[in-house]
Amino acid sequence: MNTSLRDLAPGALGMALVGSSVGVSRSLVHAPLFATQAVRYAVATLLLLALARAARVPVLRPRGREWLWLGGIAATGLVLFNVAVVRGVAHAEPAVIAVAVASVPVLLGVIGPLLERRSPSRRVLLAAPVVVAGAVLVEGTGRTDAAGVAWAALALACEAAFTLLAVPVLGRHGPWGVSVHAVWLGAVMLGGLTLLTEHPSGLAAVGPAQWAAAGYLAVMVTAVAFLLWYRTVAAVGAGRAGLLTGVAPLAAAAIGALCGGGLPGLPVWLGLVVVVGGLAAGLRTPRPGSRPGPGPVRTRPQPQPQPRKDRTPASP
Repeated sequence: MNTSLRDLAPGALGMALVGSSVGVSRSLVHAPLFATQAVRYAVATLLLLALARAARVPVLRPRGREWLWLGGIAATGLVLFNVAVVRGVAHAEPAVIAVAVASVPVLLGVIGPLLERRSPSRRVLLAAPVVVAGAVLVEGTGRTDAAGVAWAALALACEAAFTLLAVPVLGRHGPWGVSVHAVWLGAVMLGGLTLLTEHPSGLAAVGPAQWAAAGYLAVMVTAVAFLLWYRTVAAVGAGRAGLLTGVAPLAAAAIGALCGGGLPGLPVWLGLVVVVGGLAAGLRTPRPGSRPGPGPVRTRPQPQPQPRKDRTPASP
């Protein structure tokens, strides 16, 4: 398999899992928002720690400013994003929020390379609006008001922050460490919001189908998808990885059709072609001799054990 394709495949799969969460999350509309999400991220934390231990991957303790970056991921990409989506749909049709989130490739294509101390790739900058346009065709448009636009803009910023704030800490912590710390910090924040705005006893009213949905979100959309996504960001950089967010609306549309939503209309099929074309243009491997685009986030290599030197002379 081509090295670039091998690096991009985890991120594409992760975004497909994120897209699948749209249909699953509908069953949690009437469940306690913060309490259910707190349980989701707590379960995901335990799973990530168990997987890391089984894989013998060390999870380092954050230090200094790393707490700010990781806390920012949890506060924006996990907590505030969920609030923006839930509050936003009260003022705007879901398509409006989805279109805003689909605009993430443009932000990541510009800001991501700057955080990596590299110049933005011209190929990525040209492909990002194409991917966004295709996502808009897939998601459609919708009615909204001024408050809905504000919530949509906040959702966009939070979705971008989920990737951008990870760039400074991926080098030392890697995908495993960033995922573990962001998820447990998010669980703590959501637990605090539960105590302030809800009542934990409300979880007793959550039914089996809702718990099954929360379990899927915890395992596949949180633990697995986080690892896959941050692995790709570390390997190819935030700019190129950002284009893969265009996979999420495609997955959401496909799963909606499979779950009885019927075959998509012509705009959705056209959007599919546009997204695929944008991804192909922006993610293709540069030709030899061409100017390279934004590179990967280099993880710090683990120290290798040195052979012990015998202090006594060797026997003849």
